[in-house]
Amino acid sequence: MTLLGTIADVGRDAKRGGYSRPVHSAAENELREWFVAAAEQRGLLVEKDRNGILWAWWGQPGPDAVVTGSHLDSVPGGGAFDGPLGVASALAAIDIMGDRGQAPARPLAVAVFPEEEGSRFGVACLGSRLLAGAISPDKARTLTDADGNTLADVYRANGTDPEHLGEDPGRLAAIRQFVELHIEQGRGQVDLDAPVAVGGSVLGHGRWRLSFHGQGNHAGTTLMADRADPMVAAASAVVTLRKIAAAHPGARGTVGRLVPVPGGTNVIASQVDVWLDVRHRQDSVTAAIVEELHDAATAIAAAEGCTATLAEESLSPTVQFDAGLAAELKSVLGDIPVMETGAGHDAGVLAARIPTAMLFVRNPTGVSHAPEEVLEGADADAGAAALADVLAHLTGA
Repeated sequence: MTLLGTIADVGRDAKRGGYSRPVHSAAENELREWFVAAAEQRGLLVEKDRNGILWAWWGQPGPDAVVTGSHLDSVPGGGAFDGPLGVASALAAIDIMGDRGQAPARPLAVAVFPEEEGSRFGVACLGSRLLAGAISPDKARTLTDADGNTLADVYRANGTDPEHLGEDPGRLAAIRQFVELHIEQGRGQVDLDAPVAVGGSVLGHGRWRLSFHGQGNHAGTTLMADRADPMVAAASAVVTLRKIAAAHPGARGTVGRLVPVPGGTNVIASQVDVWLDVRHRQDSVTAAIVEELHDAATAIAAAEGCTATLAEESLSPTVQFDAGLAAELKSVLGDIPVMETGAGHDAGVLAARIPTAMLFVRNPTGVSHAPEEVLEGADADAGAAALADVLAHLTGA
């Protein structure tokens, strides 16, 4: 909590509340500088790889490494702990190991992954996806933010050559195991009264852009019967998604962003883009929900004299974390619960290439991606101590 307190004022959002720290914003860059300084203060060797991921090594980099870490970027108006807790806890765990006289017998690194939230360029876990080869470098380079800046231009301006983005088999081959600590983003641990838990799986999830196209026109001169209003179609689709998702037990269906074009108060929009987030533990159910909504949106649009198109922006199937590694964590930490999570994480992306595991720390409110996200000091300390125990075990310290 002391470490987190040193960055408590970075990226505060006066309009939304909470924090807004999109990748390579002034706030996120300041947090990256904070991490580098904190790592170097601990004698760690810091490097940035070709995908913009920061690595802080205890000792010399090498094969058979154990890696921990998380991210520093946030959603708009997010909480203080989603991402930074994992980074601060990794540094605190290294302090704890040092105080115990536990030097790792194999390489140990802390990694900071950029654009985990996808709040700037629309693809979640972008840094880990590039590292693992789960997104093509060409697609990544052409992603644009809300101001029309390409990822290639933004990365280049911040010291990462976009021509070298992409899968890094050598670095992946050198990683023995990856363990990510994260604040829980729901009420699982509150209901179980468990300060620390082990991650078992990540629900499959994806993001889609549903675009409604109509006829832009004057709000005052166009009769209601003469309109082809995509906003009306979009509004109906938002309600329809809720009904479809509710009909599938365990599913989550969300519209968190809706953008009209041109966006004037006295203008009938010509286009409305709606971003969908759909999740379920069974990938077939996720696909069925999206297909059902697409069919419904097409009919809704036609009834309003509009058309609808659907584009997939990212898709991550359900991930089961490495069972052997999870068992190791439980053997070290004792009888703590194993939980699934509906939130995506870099550990979930890397699970396709290397053994990964997660530790979750209790969030008393169960609220995340919002200013009401809460962490108690005793739970933060318990998480850091648990991570130190795990890292000491995995590195043979």
